[in-house]
Amino acid sequence: MAYPISKLIIKAIYRPWIRKIDGMENVPIGKPFIIAANHSSYFDVFLPPIAITKKVDKKIHALVNSYYWKPFITRFFLDLWESIPVFVEKDKGSKEKNKAAIEKASGYLKKEEPVMIFPEGARSKDGKLKKAYTGVARLALKSRVPVLPVGVIGSNKVLPVGKMLPRFKRCEVKIGKLIHFEKYYGKKQNEKILNEITRSIMKQIARLINQKYSY
Repeated sequence: MAYPISKLIIKAIYRPWIRKIDGMENVPIGKPFIIAANHSSYFDVFLPPIAITKKVDKKIHALVNSYYWKPFITRFFLDLWESIPVFVEKDKGSKEKNKAAIEKASGYLKKEEPVMIFPEGARSKDGKLKKAYTGVARLALKSRVPVLPVGVIGSNKVLPVGKMLPRFKRCEVKIGKLIHFEKYYGKKQNEKILNEITRSIMKQIARLINQKYSY
């Protein structure tokens, strides 16, 4: 009961700041997929789920920095939405913990529950795309499901880095077409392949937000 109520509350809170959502026809129904989105503000944490749950009535599980489990209020909502903690390199045992996070995310995908990831990791302070990590590629190969690229435009103007209250600006969500990676299935996983997949995802996100990804 708590989850549906929180979903409705969050949608109501966010609605005044959303100008439009494009690409809903690209969201698959009855199939697992990974949501990959750009990240320039805390405000865009709920934007892709709000857009996509209009069509897919399933809980969306986000991969989130483990730091946000420390404050009670963020921990409450992260656990409510069954988010998955990921760990930075300086955290003890981060490599093994992150392997477990990929396994957990893959488990949700097997149940046809979408998983969301911000490939850049941390927020971009100026709204420009940063170099992405390869976690999204690892998950795509592990789970063998396609990636749905999502571009968020203007969230950094609604809630800039360092600000606590949203400004009277509006943002957009653009949903691209599914990206499939069957040609990589069965191949030995290496950094070249992981970087190639990650780059292809980020270039699609870049097109959605009218930017270039040059990494």
